[in-house]
Amino acid sequence: MDPRHGAAATAFRQRVRAFLDTELPPGWKGIGAITDRAEADDFVASWRSTMAANGFLGVSWPKEYGGAGLSKSEQVVLVEELARAGVPAMGPNDTFGIKMLGGTLLRWGTEEQKRELMPRILSGADRWCQGFSEPGSGSDLASLTTRAVLDGNRWVIDGQKVWTSRAREANRMFLLARTDVNAPKNHGITFLLIDMDQPGVDVRPIVAMSGESEFNEVFLSGATTPADHVVGEINGGWSVAATLLGLERGEEAAINPILFRAELDRLLDLARERGRADDPVFRDRLADLYARCEVMRYVGLRILTGVLTTGCLGPEASISKLYWSEYHQRATMLALDVLGADAMVSTGRGPLRAFRADDPGAPNTTGSWLGTTYNAVAGTIYAGTSEVQRNILAEVVLGLPREPRPVVTSAHSRAT
Repeated sequence: MDPRHGAAATAFRQRVRAFLDTELPPGWKGIGAITDRAEADDFVASWRSTMAANGFLGVSWPKEYGGAGLSKSEQVVLVEELARAGVPAMGPNDTFGIKMLGGTLLRWGTEEQKRELMPRILSGADRWCQGFSEPGSGSDLASLTTRAVLDGNRWVIDGQKVWTSRAREANRMFLLARTDVNAPKNHGITFLLIDMDQPGVDVRPIVAMSGESEFNEVFLSGATTPADHVVGEINGGWSVAATLLGLERGEEAAINPILFRAELDRLLDLARERGRADDPVFRDRLADLYARCEVMRYVGLRILTGVLTTGCLGPEASISKLYWSEYHQRATMLALDVLGADAMVSTGRGPLRAFRADDPGAPNTTGSWLGTTYNAVAGTIYAGTSEVQRNILAEVVLGLPREPRPVVTSAHSRAT
């Protein structure tokens, strides 16, 4: 369960630490310590440029596609050190471009697609978003209804996507569209790449409880893309999407235990500040969180061992997603209980992102904890609901039979 890194990864760790010592200002406490939102956003943009200039984006990608040609082990080392230093590993849209689409292109893309698109992802010329979920197709993604019809040398796309993170900042989107309405629902889907800056693409922000609008609706009305902007086979997009969704959780095994342990340490400080650390009920709940955080660490080590051995994630990714998302709700609910009535008023800036823990170094303000709580509430829904993860574990890992599907009868037979 302990993923031992070789000599090359150890040397790379020293290189990363030297880079951080050189580039970060004296007394750096983490990006969460930057209390002004605009200043924090500016730092993220500047830090992404610094990372790119020093070859720390896409480090495990082959050199011919703009990467550094390093191993998965060195990629894990990089994200570990960046998380400990309290700096982002990527820019806001890079989860979709670098982490998800880049790895998918390596598996499914043509040589031309890889050579054209991957360097543009790293340079920031292309900022991607993900067009999967729809108003009636979230957990049951295969029921999506967005359609793409091939008209000469272009696809014409009509439909609606929802919960599209960072769509307003993106100039490109990868999406799933139904291209064969007569095929079984997960066999007639194609993985397409489109430009956002065109007529027929309308992006509308969704304002969350926190006042943030990272999520968006995207309406597609006659939007087009060239016929060859397909990743994988036409009508074979379901397999491509499965690869991408696995990559979505690829680095979480390394990052989550670090971020959530830092958050737990901050929660312990909050309990001391508020005089709750000696209360036996609160101490019991804090001890429970500590034990769960340690379990998360060992689950992460097990997953990392598999990733470093095989180079890919298996169904154990569902264990990690299920575990950390439900843990995080326990942690943030305890934080609000510690804050008491003060939690009714938000002070200080909230997290920079709508996912997981607040940024390292964040102060114990009500704004930070409230924003993190909103993130935690959504954590058991986005990237696959807890119910879906349990079904995957039951059917794929444990080999249990699928739940019986309802029998659909015709309107005539129901009437008679």
